[in-house]
Parts: sequence; structure tokens; C-alpha cells
Amino acid sequence: MSDILRRGRLSKSPGEEMRAYTSSMDADKWIFEADVYIDMAHTLMLQEQGIISKDDCSQILSGLLQIKEEGMETLDFSYEDIHISLESRLIDLIGEDAGGRMHSGRSRNDEVATCIRFALRSELLSILEDLMKLETALTALSSDHIYTLMPGFTHLQHAQPTTFAHHLAAHADAIERDIGRLISAYGRVNICPLGSAAFASTGFPIDRYVTAARLGFSKPMTNSMDAVSSRDFLIECAAAFSNIMINLSRMAEELILWSTPEFNFAELDDTYASTSSIMPQKKNPDTAELMRGKSGTVVGSLAALVTICKGLPLSYNRDLQEATPHIIKSAHVTGASVRMLTGIMETLTIHEDVMKTQSAAGFTTATELADTLVREAGIPFRTAHRIIGTLSKTAAVPSLKDIDAVSYDLLGFKLSDKGLTEEGVSGALDPMSNVERRRVVGGPSPAQMRDDLADKKRRLSALQKEIWDMDLAVEKALENLTEEVKTKI
Repeated sequence: MSDILRRGRLSKSPGEEMRAYTSSMDADKWIFEADVYIDMAHTLMLQEQGIISKDDCSQILSGLLQIKEEGMETLDFSYEDIHISLESRLIDLIGEDAGGRMHSGRSRNDEVATCIRFALRSELLSILEDLMKLETALTALSSDHIYTLMPGFTHLQHAQPTTFAHHLAAHADAIERDIGRLISAYGRVNICPLGSAAFASTGFPIDRYVTAARLGFSKPMTNSMDAVSSRDFLIECAAAFSNIMINLSRMAEELILWSTPEFNFAELDDTYASTSSIMPQKKNPDTAELMRGKSGTVVGSLAALVTICKGLPLSYNRDLQEATPHIIKSAHVTGASVRMLTGIMETLTIHEDVMKTQSAAGFTTATELADTLVREAGIPFRTAHRIIGTLSKTAAVPSLKDIDAVSYDLLGFKLSDKGLTEEGVSGALDPMSNVERRRVVGGPSPAQMRDDLADKKRRLSALQKEIWDMDLAVEKALENLTEEVKTKI
């Protein structure tokens, strides 16, 4: 193949090390299919606008279909990027008189920006579906455990009784926000730079609305300079992926803790565990540990993207080539991690008896007991806090007699004389009673959890429809484009 790019202005070919240093071909595997579709849409538009002939259009489209069927492996990897390699292959197939016309009215700058958005759009739709499956798994598991007591923690210390449903639903709410972030980001990714050319658009009478619609984009980008030089959509998506991975890492950390003999709250299925090469008794939560570590990989990609894009003058700069591998890695690691966690949650063994026993350990009912003192004896909460705090210094669960003794020392009177009852104290010390009393919005009571989970399922249904509509719009556009290409050959 001849070097169609360097044969004019440049008289020397780059050395092998230079080729390797400047090449984006490894990362361009990600955008091969996108590039072919974009070439097809652009070619059809060129013919419709009278910029190329019907015969040239037919030959170009026929060559592109052949390249698509052959796959990227047949292209020459000595070129610096997929765009020139693909165009060179096309010219070899159909000749330069026809093939050399395909690039009219565009630049690699708008071409690659469109390819990246096209490919990233697909990644977003895939990750959104993965997140929906994780959210569904968490919601289903929550529904099964609205009466499963467990200790809630602050500072990783036993704090108050709650339920496993309430705990899982907290993670599910975070994932639901992640879904919302990606849907929002999708709208800013799904706009089309094609036709912006190098940065100042083109003098050819192109129709950018037609190419955008054929490729399933919502609209063309409004400023050609911004279209080729902005990568804020990569930063936004990488930030959303980082947020997802941070949420997954928090869940992974808890799964690791819960798998220890000290907690013994849960056990990962053998599929998601490993063993030691020397200690035969070990069952290690390696998948969760790797997930926790891979969150650093995704956050690192975000840091790299921000640093690459910082301080670049308008418009296009070659620095941006370095951005693509980071968004690819970020998207792939995030998608795989979401799928792994879904599998873990769907197969997790829960030790309900251990959770129930531990739900009262560490005087987790202290807050409710203080609240009971306020309600029944009419004392200020801060005074009740002092009394229960004093009692908590002993290991024993306090009785009414113990409370009276402390209140008499601190206040000069017994709380039983002010209306505190044995029944009130007993109810406050019962973990399930604690949970059932927390019927406010967002609380862990079984009745409240049933309502919350029902609301969540309705929201998820609406989100799923929105995602399916986004996916269907792209799918239909590309199906129509493919059929249109076939009719032109």
C-alpha cells in the first residue's frame, strides 16, 4: 500500500520507532466498526449532495462492505491510525479515482471525534444494561431480607440495629444515581462532530443533519472548532465510571469483611473465590479484592484524561490521541466489575443467624433506649444521652433498676418515678422493636422498606424503558443505514 498521507508535503518516511511512537492502531481496534459506519454515512451524503457521482458512491460503499466483512485484521498496521489504513485499503480495492473521493468535506479530526463518540455510546448502553441487572439483583435480595436483622455501623463500630434489606437498599440507591449519571452523560455523548472537518467546517455543501441522523446521533454539534477539540465528554464519562467503581469498591470491601471469621455475615460462592497455593483451608474473596483494586485503575484513567486535556489550546492537538486508551480501559474495567458484582450478589450465602446475634452486640440499642427515656420520663435528650452513655461503660445490658441508680446519682431522682417503665426499657432493648419503630421515610422498618422497594421497582421500570429506547434508536438507525448502503451498490 502506498502512504496516501505523507506522499505530498513530506518526503521522508518515519522510522520504525517513530511509527510505533505515533501509532494509535492498537486503540483503534475499538473504533474500527464505527469508522466503517461513519464512512458509509458520509459517502451516502456526498452522493446525495452531488459532491460525488452515483457510480463512485456505489464503488466506495461496495469496498467498505468488503472491508467490514474482512475485519480490521486485513488492514495495514504500519499506518499511524485506522482512518488512513482503512482509506488506503479502499483505494487499493477500487482505485484512487473513486476511493480517493471518500474523504471530501471532512478531516481525520472530525472523523475520529465521531468514531470515539460512536464507540463510547455503545459502551454506555452496555454498562447501563449491566447496572440495571446489578440494581435488580440488589433490589431482589433486599426484598428477601426485610426482616433479617444486622448491626449497622458508623466508624466500623456497632451503632444501631438495622436490616440487611436496609443495608442493601443503600447500595442500590447509589447505583441508581450512577444509572442516572450515565443516562445524562449519554445525551452529551450522542451528538455528532462529523462535517466539522479540521476545525473550520468545509466549503463543500454537506448536510450534517443527514449524517448525524443516519448514525443514530441526536443532532450535529453546533461549533466545528469545539466539535473536533473537546474531550469533556470523555472526562464526564470517566468521572461517572470512577463514581461507579468507588461504589462497587465500597461493596467489595464489605463483602471482604463479611467473609472473615470475625464477621461471618456472608460467604461468596466458590465461583467468585480462590484458594491458597500453600494453605489448603483458605477461601479467599479474590474477586472482591480485585474489584477494590480495579477501582484505582479507573480513577487513574480519569486523572490521566484530565491531565491530557488540561491546558490544550483550540482546536485539535495530537495530545488527544493519548486520551482514547484511557476511556477504553475505564469503560471495559467498569463493565466487567459491574457484571462480577451482580454474579456475586446473586449467589451470595447470607448467615442470617450470625447477623441477628450481632445486631444487639455492642449495645446497639442505646440510642432507642435514650429516646425512650425522653418519651416516657420527659427528660431532655442530652440528659438521656448522658445517662445511657454512663451506663454503656459497663458490659451488662441495663435494667430499669440500673437506669434509676444512674439517674438518681446524676439528677437526684429516679426515672421510674417520672414514668419510665420496665416494658418501655424492654422494648427499647429489642433490636427488632428498634427497627420497627423507624417507620419514617428512608428508615429500615419492614413496612417502610416494602414501600421503598416498591417505589424503586417502579423507578427501575421507567429507567429500563428509557435505556431500551436509547438503544433501539441507535439500532434502528444503523439497520436503516446498512439497508440503504445495500440498495446503492
